[in-house]
Amino acid sequence: MGRYLNSSTPYALYQGETNQPYFVDKSLLLAELFPVLDAGNQHICITRPRRFGKTIMVNMIAAFLSKKVDSDSIFSRLKITSNLKYKEYRNKYNVISIDFSKISRFCDSYSDYIGKIETTLIRDLKKEYPQIEVYEDDSAADVLETIFEECNQERFVFVLDEWDFIFHKDFINEENKKQYIQFLSNLLKDRPYVQMTYMTGILPIAKYSDGSELNMFDEYDMACKEKYSEYFGFLDEEVDQLYDIYKKITKNPKILRSELKEWYDGYRAAAGDYLYNPRSVVCALRDNQLANYWTSSGTYDSIFNYIKGNIADVRNDLVLMVAGEHVPAKMQQYAATANALHTKDQIYSAMVVYGLLTYENGKVFIPNKELMDKFDELLLSNQQLGYVYRLARESQRMLQATIHGDTDTMEEILEYVHDTEVPIYSYNSEVELSAIVNLVYLSARDEYRVEREDKAGKGFVDFIFYPKRNNIPGIILELKIDHTPQKAIEQIKEKNYQLRFQGKIGEIPVYEGSILAVGISYDKKTKKHSCEVEML
Repeated sequence: MGRYLNSSTPYALYQGETNQPYFVDKSLLLAELFPVLDAGNQHICITRPRRFGKTIMVNMIAAFLSKKVDSDSIFSRLKITSNLKYKEYRNKYNVISIDFSKISRFCDSYSDYIGKIETTLIRDLKKEYPQIEVYEDDSAADVLETIFEECNQERFVFVLDEWDFIFHKDFINEENKKQYIQFLSNLLKDRPYVQMTYMTGILPIAKYSDGSELNMFDEYDMACKEKYSEYFGFLDEEVDQLYDIYKKITKNPKILRSELKEWYDGYRAAAGDYLYNPRSVVCALRDNQLANYWTSSGTYDSIFNYIKGNIADVRNDLVLMVAGEHVPAKMQQYAATANALHTKDQIYSAMVVYGLLTYENGKVFIPNKELMDKFDELLLSNQQLGYVYRLARESQRMLQATIHGDTDTMEEILEYVHDTEVPIYSYNSEVELSAIVNLVYLSARDEYRVEREDKAGKGFVDFIFYPKRNNIPGIILELKIDHTPQKAIEQIKEKNYQLRFQGKIGEIPVYEGSILAVGISYDKKTKKHSCEVEML
C-alpha cells in the first residue's frame, strides 16, 4: 500500500464515519458506478458546495473498490449489499486516491505542489511494480503507460477529491492554472490505463478549462443535473431517522424537528428533492444546539466582491430575497474568471455554485435560516449597498419604536424609502411593501423568530414575531396598501391571529406574554406610510 495507490487512509476514514451516531448510508451510489466501471475509461466530475458530503463519498468509493484492504466488515452492514453484484466489485481494483487539498507545509509554489504529488505517485508505483524500469524524466503518466504495457494491461481507478483546491491558493498564477489543467489532461485523457475517474470539486471544470483539455468529463452539478443528486445532502426521510436517534441518545434534547427544516433545509436539487446541509444538521444534533455552522467565509467575502461590482442591479433583489421572495434568474455556466462576473445572472449562478443561493423553476432564493443569517450580515455590514444598508441599520430603532408604540419614529423610518435617490419599489403589491418592512425589522431576528405568511389572493401579507425570551412582547404585523393601519389591526382581531401564540391543542403554548397588534399602511396617492400599534 502507498500514499496514493491502494491507500488504507480512505478505508480508515470511512470506517470512522460509519461508526458515528449520525451516519447516513449513501452506499447505493456504488451501484450506480458499476456500469461506469464496466464501460472503462469513463470520467465523472461531481461539483457541490463545501460540506455537502463529497469527501465522505470519495472515501467510500476508494474503500470499497481498492484491492489492498478487505472492506467487507464495513460494507456488509450497508445498503449496497442488496445489490447482487456487490461481491463482484468489492476490493477488485487498483485505486489511486488523491486529495488535492492536502498540501505540504513547505509548499509555496505551484512547482512544489505538483512536484510533490507526482513524485509521491511515482514512488508508490515503483514500490508496487518493482519490475518496471522508470527513467529520471518520466512523468506519472509515463510510468502508468509502462505498467499497462508490461504488466498485463493493468488498469486503475482514479478517485480525486477537491480538484479545484489549488486555484484558491495565493501562489498560483494564470500560467500555473493552465499547467495544472494540462497535468490532469495528460494524466487522464485517452489513457488506456484509466478504468474510471471519479473527481469532486466546488467549481465546474469549465470555470478553468475553456478548451478541450478536460472535455472527457461528464459533469454533475446540483442545480442542473439530476443524476446522483440524492447522494449529496440529506433528504427529509434521512433527517427524520437522524432526529429519532437524536431523541434517543440526547439527555435533554432542545431541538425540534421543524427547526432543523427551518435552519438547514431548502437546497433544491435538479431531481426535485429538497436537501439539507448535511454538516450543519450533524453539528446541530451533536451539539444539541441550533446555530450557524456555515464555514465558507472566504467564499462569502468573494461573493460580496461580485455584488459590489454590480450593486445597482443586485441590491433590490437582495431585499426581496431576504424577505423570502424568489427572484427570476437564468442559470449560466460559471465559466469565466471571478473578475468577469458582471451580470446578475452570472453573479447568481456563482452564488448557487457556492451554496449561498438555490435554484428552482427559473428563480433563485435563500434556502434557509442559516444562510439567511449570512445575508443579514451582508446587509448590516456593507455601506456600499446604499439605502439597503441604511434601512437595515435602522432596524433596531424600528423594533424599539414598535415595542414602545412610537408610531412617529416608525413612520419616519419608513418614509426614508421615498427620500432615497433611488426609489426601490413602486409598491404595486403587498409583496413589495412586505420586502421593505422585512428589511426595516431585520435586527428583530436576533430577538424573535419571524414568520411571514403570504395570503395570496386575499389582499394582505402578515408577519408574526415569536419572542425568543419572555420579557419582550409578541408582535402580529399586518400590512395594507390604500387602507388605514386601523383596518389592518381590525383584521388581526377578526382573524384571531393571537391564537397562533397558543400553539396546537394539547401542546405547550408558544408564548404566554403580552402581544402587540401592529398595522402598517401605504397610500399610493400621498406616498405616505401610516402606523398603528395596539396591545391585544
